[in-house]
Amino acid sequence: MKQLYRTLALTAIAASLSVQAASAQAADASRHTSAAQAAPAVERTGSHIVTQDGVRLYYKDWGPKDGPVVTFSHGWPLSSDSWESQMLFLASQGFRVVAHDRRGHGRSSQPWDGNDMDHYADDLAAVIEALDLKAVTLVGFSTGGGEVARYIGRHGTQRVRKAVLVSSVPPMMLRTDSNPDGLPLEVFDGLRKASIDNRSQLYLDIASGPFYGFNRAGAKASPGLIESFRAQGMQGGHRNTYDSIAAFSATDFRADLKKFDVPTLVIHGSDDQIVPIDISGKASAALIRNAELIVYPGAPHGLTDTHKERLNQDLLTFLRK
Repeated sequence: MKQLYRTLALTAIAASLSVQAASAQAADASRHTSAAQAAPAVERTGSHIVTQDGVRLYYKDWGPKDGPVVTFSHGWPLSSDSWESQMLFLASQGFRVVAHDRRGHGRSSQPWDGNDMDHYADDLAAVIEALDLKAVTLVGFSTGGGEVARYIGRHGTQRVRKAVLVSSVPPMMLRTDSNPDGLPLEVFDGLRKASIDNRSQLYLDIASGPFYGFNRAGAKASPGLIESFRAQGMQGGHRNTYDSIAAFSATDFRADLKKFDVPTLVIHGSDDQIVPIDISGKASAALIRNAELIVYPGAPHGLTDTHKERLNQDLLTFLRK
């Protein structure tokens, strides 16, 4: 916990920004419903889907079109490019793999509003429905795991076969009276302040330190991974990535996880300095009915790259069950 705070809370507490995270949490609780209508796509052109509220979502659709379908939801502040190792591997194994850039991230458009988990989940629903995907395995990393959880909470599992949460933010990251083991608001206020001050530097600091575990003794940093993280982050909109901090930290996914009724795999690294395993992976596995938990000893948050060979094989094994 101390390491996470030292690394991520790069600046002092921004009191004026605290209100936003608290307000986002309250708004999330008030608008969260047991079911919601999907936001259907109104247009599909080339590699983009336009949602009902006019947001253009970039997506990739690799592999055989008649193969079993796997969708990938990416983390903050990244894009679908962060899944390329898993997508290339599974497509070569006969799976149809689909991933979109979250609204405001990557090559998708940058709406001023709607940068919250409800819209993220509805955008995933729009992609699934526009491509008419069925019997889908939903895979989410970090913030993307929250997107998957909220999708199931809002849209159910009619089109879902299985789910996978990798280094994911559910059940809830922010410390509250009902979630006393969460991280203090100051951590996320530090992120917001650092984003306003110099978000390019923030992304470099996160990638060169705790995200991949490069700040651990004996670790050898990869300049390529660090630059890829920064480049993906800077491709996203400033407002969108800023608002997303509240979305991934202050959203309560506990009710969503209790609605999972499909086989679910939870994968988390024991040395995750970004989303500590005790408040996330282990807690999620305890809330999801019959979930399987796999812990990668010593693995950091960004295990999709640092442990990609093992992750690829674990995904393949789970998909073929």
